[in-house]
Amino acid sequence: LEWVNPVVEGRVRAKQDRRGDRDRRRVMPLVIHGDAAFMGQGVVGETLNLAGLEGYTTGGTIHVVVNNQIGFTTVPSDARSTRYATDVTRMLNVPVFHVNGEDPEAVGQVTKLAIEFRQRFSKDVVVDMYCYRRYGHNEADEPRFTQPLMYSIIDKKPSVREVYVRRLLEMGQITTAQAEEIVVRRRAVLDAALEEARKGDFSWVPTAMGGLWSHYAGGADTLIPEVPTSVARDKLVELCRRAVTLPAYFSANPKITRLFEQRMERVEKGQPLDWGIGEMLAYASLVSEGVPIRLSGQDTRRGTFSHRHATVVDTRSGAPYVPLAQLAGGHGRFEVWDSPLSEAGALGFEYGYSLDYPDGLVIWEAQFGDFVNAAQVIIDQFVISGEDKWHRLSGLVLFLPHAYEGQGPEHSSARLERFMQQSAEDNIQVCNLTTSAQIFHVLRRQVLRPWRKPLIIMTPKGMLRLPTSTIDEIANGSFQRVIGDTSGVDPGDVRRILLCSGKVYYDLDKKRSELGATDVAIIRLEQLYPISDAIVNALAPYKDGTPLVWVQDEPWNMGAWYCLNTRLPVLLQRRLPLTCVARAESASPATGSHASHDLEQKMLLEAAFRRS
Repeated sequence: LEWVNPVVEGRVRAKQDRRGDRDRRRVMPLVIHGDAAFMGQGVVGETLNLAGLEGYTTGGTIHVVVNNQIGFTTVPSDARSTRYATDVTRMLNVPVFHVNGEDPEAVGQVTKLAIEFRQRFSKDVVVDMYCYRRYGHNEADEPRFTQPLMYSIIDKKPSVREVYVRRLLEMGQITTAQAEEIVVRRRAVLDAALEEARKGDFSWVPTAMGGLWSHYAGGADTLIPEVPTSVARDKLVELCRRAVTLPAYFSANPKITRLFEQRMERVEKGQPLDWGIGEMLAYASLVSEGVPIRLSGQDTRRGTFSHRHATVVDTRSGAPYVPLAQLAGGHGRFEVWDSPLSEAGALGFEYGYSLDYPDGLVIWEAQFGDFVNAAQVIIDQFVISGEDKWHRLSGLVLFLPHAYEGQGPEHSSARLERFMQQSAEDNIQVCNLTTSAQIFHVLRRQVLRPWRKPLIIMTPKGMLRLPTSTIDEIANGSFQRVIGDTSGVDPGDVRRILLCSGKVYYDLDKKRSELGATDVAIIRLEQLYPISDAIVNALAPYKDGTPLVWVQDEPWNMGAWYCLNTRLPVLLQRRLPLTCVARAESASPATGSHASHDLEQKMLLEAAFRRS
């Protein structure tokens, strides 16, 4: 009932930003609530908390609470610990107008006052309209089972229209004939609309692909070709230089200064670059080309794992500085915001923002991927199913730190299995990337390719500082859905193929070197969904019947295995026997003991190379 609230706020903010409406006066959010849901749903509080935050404010929201004084069958005394359903708004110190829903004149007056207040003071305002349900929860409900006394009173009450007409008659504002003429006229309009609907052509399919969205497409992945995402090496070097250069007056933390110097040094010398540099270069190249970028999440400016430093803070004045914002060209804009400690409200906001910025790159980052649990309703109701339900596309990107590194059950898993299970009809993209070039190209591809789908990226943690790709590989490459074996082994000599995704690749590669297992190939599935013929092509050089083993960090009942086990055999026409190596099935995502984690990882790697 209330989860759409942050989506509304995000859409309004995007419309305001697109119009350059810094006063937040030209577009206004209006949200209608039920009394029980307004008090009972936690997302309401999360959304209200966004109202005064610089990165999220929309200049005030008008909240209309349709207060039926009952939630389905639950009375207020069982639904809240406060007198009013609107007491949750006390956190904002905003006015709440309690008004009788049976008095249309009073409701109209309060509504006008609420709008004027919002426009003048740029703050939220609440209209708490006390009323009742004549037929219970809906026309088929029987409310007298649980509220017999209330409905014995309601049954005797005339309708709101009857009360209003009687008042107007007493005041001499209308005659009985005029009142009946209005009824007849309005019923005629409704009857005509009903007849038109009965005779209508229902072959028409509604679409939301006009206006801003006319240049973009959804549907099947195979219908839209890939696009070039490379950028000239010289341009990347120059962008890096500008992105790590701080003003002469700026007093930076010495560690930041050294980090920026190291980034520039590695780029200039052609040394392998880590994830943070690949990500930075993607933003720098896009924003310089006029692409608006909005990146938000808990501690996102610095990055939870201190890899980003998109905002640096002057050690003397405390003033923030955003180097990438200085690179903006054309309509480009780089904004990075630290969000409140909220997942549902913050993710809902960014989803809404993406609905009105198809030409921008909108990213929400979880502090740890596990925290996406707290936003599951937003994912289920909007991110996953929006295209199927409403023909609404979104290019929203989710950064979800995910890897098994011994940090326990709340800091290991972004619940990859949930996204894989919900993948259908090419509704989302799910990636678990292994190189800095891949994050560079996948982010550019997300904007430059006119195909708009949410992009779920299992981002690394400990692997963030692992040098993986050179500037030349970034400049001249493209996004690879599958990365074939890079060991140089002759496919004809391969006796076992390990297929994996994400961080576990580096563990497997290290173990292969230790064992000298030159007859084992390791192939990386970088994009887990949609799966394309790229995996077929990568496996084509190997002999029929060669064992194919899917290896994952996650327990057997989690991760990508369940979905891949249904899709890969069909795609590969069962040419290669497919098995799985994973942690033992478990109710918990990971062990809380680092020693147990190390033992599990050792057993996992041994099983991956064990010959049956």
